[in-house]
This record gives sequence, structure tokens and C-alpha cells, in this order.
Amino acid sequence: MDISELKFDENGLIPAIVTDDSTGDVLTLAYMNRESLKISLEKKLTCFWSRSRKELWLKGETSGNYQHIVSIEADCDGDALLVRVKKDGPACHTGAESCFFNEILPKNGEKFSVDGLYRLLLDRKATLPEGSYTSYLFEKGLDKILKKVGEECTEVIIAGKAEDKRETVYEIADLMYHVMVLMVEAGITPEEIRSELASRHVIDHKVKQEKMV
Repeated sequence: MDISELKFDENGLIPAIVTDDSTGDVLTLAYMNRESLKISLEKKLTCFWSRSRKELWLKGETSGNYQHIVSIEADCDGDALLVRVKKDGPACHTGAESCFFNEILPKNGEKFSVDGLYRLLLDRKATLPEGSYTSYLFEKGLDKILKKVGEECTEVIIAGKAEDKRETVYEIADLMYHVMVLMVEAGITPEEIRSELASRHVIDHKVKQEKMV
């Protein structure tokens, strides 16, 4: 869809829903006018129109929490935008990762996520609560963690060879957990892994295109 086809409201604005490209989390809802959208496209950084200050607002210009644009999509009616970004810091002026944190209808239980598990493991390493298996691994150090990763790899192979799907899922989950403990120990973040996988996807896509030529 071309920019000229977008439907700005009577004030020349269009709502922009900003999400984290890595996690899918909604970060903020802001507004763009034609000029801020043009700047966003040129700089590949989110730029909005502040309705309260009546001025352009380049996210991160004062805080350093820039939002690097991955993609921009319009909805079916062309009157709203979805902006996927990689962020340099919290999206909210309060310091929260997302502007959406005031619960009205609380969800039942916390939704699992790799990033959530990673944060929990970081906390375990920092606090080492007594009786925690994770604390035990961190206390024993790298060699113990690597040994467990190796053991879990073997368990995955055994379950896979047995063609036992349920057991294979269980063992893969164990392996992923221990690999993430290793990541925390080694100072490797989920974002670094996602970036590496994404780079391989791009290379693979280019190779496939070249083979078609």
C-alpha cells in the first residue's frame, strides 16, 4: 500500500501500534502525521506527532531509547499502522518496557516466554535462592552446566531414536532449559540467538533466490 492511500483522520493523524519484533509484545500506541511517517521511513526510527506538545517526536532522541523499525504495515482499511521495531531500551516514559501495564481484566496465570524464563534464570544467578536446582547449577559453575547440557543432548537422541514423541518433547524441554542456563552463565542473550538465526534465514533466502536465476 502506498502512503497516499493511507487514511489520516480530520487532524491529519493515523494511530501507530508499536510492537517488539522479537517478542511480539505491544510497546505503545502513538500517532503519526504524514511528516513523522516520512521521517520514520527515511531514518528507520520511529517518529511520532505529539498531540499534547503539538510537535514532532523522534522516540529516543532525549532518552537514547531509540526504536529501530523492522517493518510497517497498514490494516485492511488503511487507517491504522502496525510498526515492528527492535528497541534500544524501555518504550514507556515511566521506565517500563511497555506502556501497557495497568491491568483492568487480569489474565489467568503468566504467559510463558523464552525471555521470561531468561529473566527468571538471571534472577536465580543473582540471588541464588536456597534449595533451587538452578542455583545449584550456577554454584557448581560452567563445567557442571556443560556436563548437564551434554547429558540432555544424549537423552534427546535416545528419545528421538525410540520415536517416542511425548518423551522427546520432554527431553527437548530439559535440553532447552539447560542451554539457557548456559546462556546466562556465558552472558549470551536470547536476542543474540534470534539475531544469529535471522541472519541465517536471510542468507538461506538469498541462496534460494540465486539458485532460481
